[in-house]
Amino acid sequence: MPTDQHPPLDGLAQLQAMLASGRRPPIGETMNFDLVEIERGRAVFEGTPDRSVYNPIGSVHGGYAATLLDSACGIAVHSHLDAGQGYTTLELKVAYHRGLSDRSGRVRAAGRVVSIGRRVAFAEATLHDGEGRLCASATSTLLVFAMPD
Repeated sequence: MPTDQHPPLDGLAQLQAMLASGRRPPIGETMNFDLVEIERGRAVFEGTPDRSVYNPIGSVHGGYAATLLDSACGIAVHSHLDAGQGYTTLELKVAYHRGLSDRSGRVRAAGRVVSIGRRVAFAEATLHDGEGRLCASATSTLLVFAMPD
């Protein structure tokens, strides 16, 4: 998340500012989900799947769950970054436990940092439906790097 703040904000401060402003990144607009909670090492997203994210067989495409899980893992890591650092997902492993549909209600993806070093971070996330049932889970490996000036 680019910032023109002086001094530059660390990752947690960037995310807190975004949450307070009500802004969301374009992927949140496209897939209709929001960051609803942030603290150092933990991020929660919520969204309501509808028919706009259905696949040809009539259920929510697995990419919807994967996107929320990837976002939860990534933003949990983002909350640990120093000013001037960035990250990218190197690997995301998703397990699908229960299908989603437009009857799933508001879904909740909660991610947390498992460990973070100078160059690599590990995170995990779960996705629950509106009734609290586990629908998907993920583990993620992320690269941490210095952002170009």
